[in-house]
Parts: sequence; structure tokens; C-alpha cells
Amino acid sequence: MEKYDLCVIGAGPAGYAAAMRAIDFGKTVILIEKHKVGGAGLYNGALSSKTMWELSQKVKDVNESIVSVGRRKFEISWEEVQKTVNEALFDRKFQYSCHLKLLEAESMNKIFRYERGLGKFIDKNTIAIQKDNGKVKTIHADFTIIATGSKPRKLPDCEVDEKIIMTSDGIHHMDDYPKSLVIVGAGVIGCEYATMFSNFGKTKVYLIDRADKILPFEDDDISDMVEQNLIDKGVVIHHKASLERLEIKDGEVEYELSYPDGRRDVIRVEKAMLSIGRTLNKDGLDMEAAGVEMSKRGIHIGDDDTQTNVSNIYAVGDASGHIALVNMGEMEGRHAVERIFGNKEDVLSYDNVSTIMFLQPEVAAVGLNEKQCYKQGLSVKVVKMNYSCIARAIAMRKTQGFFKIIVTNDEKMQILGMRAIGEHASSAIQAVALLIKMNKGIKELADMVHPHPSIIEGVQECLRMLLDKSIFKSSVFKDNLKCYSCEEGVCTPLQRL
Repeated sequence: MEKYDLCVIGAGPAGYAAAMRAIDFGKTVILIEKHKVGGAGLYNGALSSKTMWELSQKVKDVNESIVSVGRRKFEISWEEVQKTVNEALFDRKFQYSCHLKLLEAESMNKIFRYERGLGKFIDKNTIAIQKDNGKVKTIHADFTIIATGSKPRKLPDCEVDEKIIMTSDGIHHMDDYPKSLVIVGAGVIGCEYATMFSNFGKTKVYLIDRADKILPFEDDDISDMVEQNLIDKGVVIHHKASLERLEIKDGEVEYELSYPDGRRDVIRVEKAMLSIGRTLNKDGLDMEAAGVEMSKRGIHIGDDDTQTNVSNIYAVGDASGHIALVNMGEMEGRHAVERIFGNKEDVLSYDNVSTIMFLQPEVAAVGLNEKQCYKQGLSVKVVKMNYSCIARAIAMRKTQGFFKIIVTNDEKMQILGMRAIGEHASSAIQAVALLIKMNKGIKELADMVHPHPSIIEGVQECLRMLLDKSIFKSSVFKDNLKCYSCEEGVCTPLQRL
């Protein structure tokens, strides 16, 4: 029986990162993957959908430029969309596969091995690898990291054939644009796909939202702007709607909605996409044989910082039940290895997680938003600057959006969070994320020399407003610049002359 210091089950972003970090410690590592290296983050998730989003944005931008001057609308075929997405997937897949092969070839001391197959626990130290050809290989591992990822959640009593009623696993494999599409779920993923298909302009999009606002976890000024842009692109949003049924009829989709006031709608569309969350991939893993306990969200971690109830078994990425993001999966995978082999004692922090929502406009976030601050009863100062006051946004003719930074309501003005919505939003939050991680105030960033013209100059001007030394005064440009304090739900403008 082969013996390894570490076995990693699952070669998605989290598992791959964990295996590579263990190599840094000079440990013997086996990486097991039953399907495709890269996981959903590559094939049916972040890379595929964001490639499609980038292309849809280009189509939208071209049409906004040419239609306004009377020129014919630009269109791109679904075949061309698929070609672009597949090229992006191939590039990344090629990197992964070449890296693994060369790593194995160069590992003369057999420090690393990649195995294709289904990993299954025999006990807490023994894993069987079931091959596609029926053969079974058994290995021993001192430690195991579970990084099996997740799959789209499905509705009970709903036939998901991935052709007419689809999840994110099937939406990229259609033969053509659907003439009409209903998306069940108005969270980030649902709104992202609504944005993409409405940008292409070939599909009538319907979005089912159980709440009274899309993106209900975000502040109203964010969700309102995104929602209005979707409506302007022709998206129909069913607010406060309960889905009574969703079924295939005559090769199409019929769905029925009910509302709190007793109304009901029955609508027929060509296709449907479910975007209602994800569930852990655990089929065949047989964690019970190793004694690993489950929770409602996934594998039970509790406060043990990636470690399960079995001391030598860890869970990372979507399997941990925390934040289902590629960057956090990679971070958890590396952190688990550092705990195992590097005696790392620092607890992994989720306070400064940076996220991007590929909407219209792009949304970037780090730390707390206003809703979360008020819910926690925090006394804060908030500064908000519209893109219309940023030179780079004016130059790009992309002035829709704003920066919003939240700090503690004291002399230190420690940064609690930031929200950015608009062009290049994701490029603007990293310095703020670093200050949050370092538990710093705002002075260092406010006094830096920022490149001009750049979107991040807006961040600097926001911080200058808090320090009462801004170029533009919020008391003058009241519609575009806001600076206020909030305590116990009561907000007071901080307007100075």
C-alpha cells in the first residue's frame, strides 16, 4: 500500500491549492479527482460565466455606441459565444494539465502524484480510489483534505434535464440563444446570468425573486441600480413571488407564481435556469467510515478552522460550508496545509474577503455594508462619491456608479467595509481590503499619490472627505457627494465649508 503525508480529494481550486502548498513543505502528496481538474470554478462556474459576461459587456458597449447614432444593432451568434468560452476554458485547462504532468515528471522522489478516480474513505487514514476501468487502488494518508466542491441545488418534484430546465451545468451547452428564459433565484448568480442574456439582446429574460428586492443581502443603493439597469434592458422581475410549479410542457417551460396579495401568474417560456444555491458533492465519499460529521451547510467544521471533528481530516472550499468563492477555497486549502505541516496558529479570517459581482454595472465588495453595520448596532461614518466626479470615469463616458466607504465613528476611523459599483470597480477595493486586514485607519491611503487619471482616485477623494480636506465639498455637490454619520439608525450629514 502506498503511503502519503497528505491526500487531497478533489482537484478544484481549493484542492489544487492545498496540494501545491503541501509540496512547498516537502511532503508526499496524492491529489485525487474523479472528473476534471479545475472543478466547477473552471468548467461550469467562474471562468466560463465570466468569459461570457466579458463578451456580453462588449456587445452591450458597442450597441450603446452605434445605435444612438442610427446604425444597425450589432449581433453575435451563440456559436461565436461558445467558441470564445471554450477557448478560455482550453487555455486554463491546458495550464492545469501541463503543470500536473510536468510536476509529476520532475518529482523524481515521488513527492507528488495525481490519480484520476473516485476517492472513498475506508477509515480515517485509508482511502480507496475507484478507477473508471473498475480497478481499485488503496492508499494510506496521515492527513486528508476534503475538497470535493459542490453541485447546483435542484427543486424537489422538478425535472432538470439540463436542456430545457437547466442549472449552471447546462446553461453553457445550449445550441442557441433561447428566445425566452426564466431564472429562478435573484441572488448573485441569477442576476449575473440575467445581465448576460439581456446584454446579448436575443433573449427575453424573466427573474423570479422571493424578496422585494434583488440582491437582498446588499444595500438598497446597490440593488436598486442593478435592478433598474436590468429593467431598462427588458428583464421582467417577479418580486415577492413564490414558485408554485415549474414543469416542461410541449418542449417548453411553464411556471406558476403566487403573490402575497393572492394574485397568480402562469407564464410559458422556452427555457428555465435554476439558481437557488449549491450542495456538497459527497456521493461515494463515505465520510461516515472515517467518522466525519455533517452539518446543515456541509461538513461540520464549527470553530475548528477547516478541521473536522476527526483530527487528521480537514474540509476546504465549498465542502467547508463557508463562503463558496474560488479565492476563499484557495485560501482555505492553503491555510489547512499550513495548519497541518506549518503549525500555523492564526485563525483564518473572513472579515476582509473581496468579492466581485459581474452585473451591470460591476459590483465589488469587501468587509461590512451599511445594513450589516446597522444590524450590529455599530456607530459609523459613511462617505459616498458618484462616478460622475471621477476624471477617469468621465473620460471613459462611464459615469454610472459610486464608491461607498464605511469607517468607525471615532478619531481612528478604522475601515469597516467598502462597496464599489461601476466600471473597474473590482480594481478599486484592494487597498481598502489591505487596510481592513491590517486593522488600519484611512490616513495612509488618503495621503498616497494615486495615478491619474484612474478610478482609484475616487477612493482617495472619499477618504479626504472623511478627513475634511477633499477637493470637492459634499456640502456643494450634495447629489454626487455624501458624507454622514449613523448611530442607532439615525443618520446625520457631515457637511463642512
